[in-house]
Amino acid sequence: MPTLPRLAVLVSGRGSNLQAILDAIDAGSLDAEVVGVFSNRPRAQALQRVHASLRWSRDARDYARREDFDAELAEAVAASRPDWVVCAGYLRILGDAFIERFRGRLLNIHPSLLPLYRGLRTHERALEAGDREHGASVHFMVPELDAGAVVAQARVPVLPGDDAHALQSRVLEVEHPLLLATLRLAVAGRIAERGDTALLDGHALFTPLALDSTGCLRETLR
Repeated sequence: MPTLPRLAVLVSGRGSNLQAILDAIDAGSLDAEVVGVFSNRPRAQALQRVHASLRWSRDARDYARREDFDAELAEAVAASRPDWVVCAGYLRILGDAFIERFRGRLLNIHPSLLPLYRGLRTHERALEAGDREHGASVHFMVPELDAGAVVAQARVPVLPGDDAHALQSRVLEVEHPLLLATLRLAVAGRIAERGDTALLDGHALFTPLALDSTGCLRETLR
């Protein structure tokens, strides 16, 4: 039986994206296996979504130096022998050494239409700017925060009367199908990173893939 692609998932919170991955695997719509779930918060609800044998957590606040925590995390992730490392709601900045160790197979989902609104408070910032659209992006991770090549995006409208919570909820609805659609390409060997460019089937993506209403990704302009 062929070996399934191996996913290491980094989490910090409730783990709704992790659950979407697990559900897709169980349903047979994502040909992969989760080989480890890693968190900087030992009480993160996400950890309870997998068997104890797959959990790794340390309180990052217990480490005198950020580099020490990242080094221990990197060793634990590497020990799971992942094909892809997925940041699915991981709310701590990863150090350069960690990113370089897994570069090219390290994906993150971010709640904005990158390059807009790197970092935190993305929903508030979109509202403050008066944007008509908001959304989420899946990108390769590089040492610069939220600056890696974007593979795919999903867009949602900003509606009159929206507050940050309403907008966040609307974005979350598209985050799950966006992440899953991107992971399907990843585990099929169809996406890669070359410098600051994402590749699909060996061809440069000059604009990110777009999530359509059926949950599939499509190219916009080549």
